[in-house]
Amino acid sequence: MIVPDLSNPFFPNVLKGVQARAREADYAVFLADCDENPAEEMALVQAMAKQVDGVILCSSRMSATQLERVVGTTSLVFINRQVRGHAAVTMDAAGGMRQAVDHLAALGHRKVAYLSGPRTSWSNRERRRGLRRAAREGIEIVELGPFAPRFDGGPHAADLALAEGVTAIIAYNDLMALGVMSRLADRGVSVPRQMSVVGFDDIAMAGMATPPLTSVSLQNERAGRAAVDLLLSLLSVTGAEAGDLRRELECQLIVRASTAVPPDPTGR
Repeated sequence: MIVPDLSNPFFPNVLKGVQARAREADYAVFLADCDENPAEEMALVQAMAKQVDGVILCSSRMSATQLERVVGTTSLVFINRQVRGHAAVTMDAAGGMRQAVDHLAALGHRKVAYLSGPRTSWSNRERRRGLRRAAREGIEIVELGPFAPRFDGGPHAADLALAEGVTAIIAYNDLMALGVMSRLADRGVSVPRQMSVVGFDDIAMAGMATPPLTSVSLQNERAGRAAVDLLLSLLSVTGAEAGDLRRELECQLIVRASTAVPPDPTGR
């Protein structure tokens, strides 16, 4: 299994599902971290292909050209990315984004910022697709970024969002959202009284934040188990059948205390 950044709590939760299901099938799991580097990810696939039955690529950052260079080296299963002709487990990030925007709209927000993640992230493109579909008449969406999908990507993003005059912020992931809330606190901006914040992934820290973070929950541990199931199936079918192996998991918005009605522009 190869992940972009093991320090992001989203990926260890996926790994738990992978390890649990692999153990049941009497397989061992090797883990590698490519540090958000597509070239390193490609090199890791090529190196690991020589010693494993298959590779699970979680949130792969490789370009189409780089993927062409690793296809055929081993059996591949993707999590959080769709690649034509390959087995994949995806989360309905577009649907999750629609839930987030609908939630903010119902609270009365009319100008919302989306803090974009890595340019090479397929899930970021899916979030943006859901954002476009969810943006309804009367709601202005301001896209900012890209930003590093880490806590330290949040402070700069928060400053830019404040400069845009938005009343709500949707961050690419929870780590970035927590960085946003930290910066807002430094600047004396109350969450959620003066600014609502929504994250993605629903990591454990989301519920421990002050205030607890509203977040789109992705079934990451279940995705890990499903990816192993697909890999086991892939090892027992022909290449033509492999392209039909797809699983899509639903997302769910978990509403907590970081979102509320927008501030009264009159100050009353």
